[in-house]
Amino acid sequence: MKVAILGAGAMGSAIAYGLIESGYVPGDLKISNPHHDKLEPFKKFGVSVTTDNKEACKEADLVIIAVKPWILPDVIKEIKDTLNYNCQAVSVVAAGVTGDDLKGWFDYNGYCPTISLSMPNTAVRCRESMTFAVPVTGNDRNPDVELYRRLGEVKVIEERLLPAATSLASCGIAYALRYVRAATEGGVQLGFRASEAQDIVVQTVKGAASLLSCGEHAELEIDKVTTPGGLTIKGLNAMEKAGFTQAVIKGLMPG
Repeated sequence: MKVAILGAGAMGSAIAYGLIESGYVPGDLKISNPHHDKLEPFKKFGVSVTTDNKEACKEADLVIIAVKPWILPDVIKEIKDTLNYNCQAVSVVAAGVTGDDLKGWFDYNGYCPTISLSMPNTAVRCRESMTFAVPVTGNDRNPDVELYRRLGEVKVIEERLLPAATSLASCGIAYALRYVRAATEGGVQLGFRASEAQDIVVQTVKGAASLLSCGEHAELEIDKVTTPGGLTIKGLNAMEKAGFTQAVIKGLMPG
């Protein structure tokens, strides 16, 4: 499948690097961006680059539009006449955009291409993204779903769940990293150098996630390491006294 990525910002670049890392044939990728400097790093991989969005769309089976939401209508207007609605699919990566918005912007004499509203997170670069796909037109077998499976886990969801998915997985990357940073600072206070503390925390978080991937419930795993009167229960209670759980829940709530 030939893929065009319009936009080489944080998300567009992360998707591109993830695909390259996954072994995607560089000749099947094309990236466009108005600024040459953001395209230069991809040339060494043999990826075709251009500053022309229309050119990027030519011959692509899937067009991924990864631009800022306020730029999106103009980009769609620019490429609309170039797309072949019968054989080209579109994946739009933009927050705050609705399926009805996309159908309105893409409408061409009553027709639309196959469109998905997609929400990966920046771990897509490491092929560990939690990506959500909302079929706007088409179905849960839209071509972008299979593509994103090369880059992590994918869930096809209803559009009404997209804000919650964004909080949990896209914003959630920042929340998880904030915990890593806080725990690292605690490690420094306990006597480790910052780099050592971060390595310890990162491996610990990876280990915790791996335990859950084995099918256990988080509370069961917590109970296994919580000795009566021990350090773990004291630490957990101190965190709860400081509002840990409620702070996380409130952080996930919109507004």
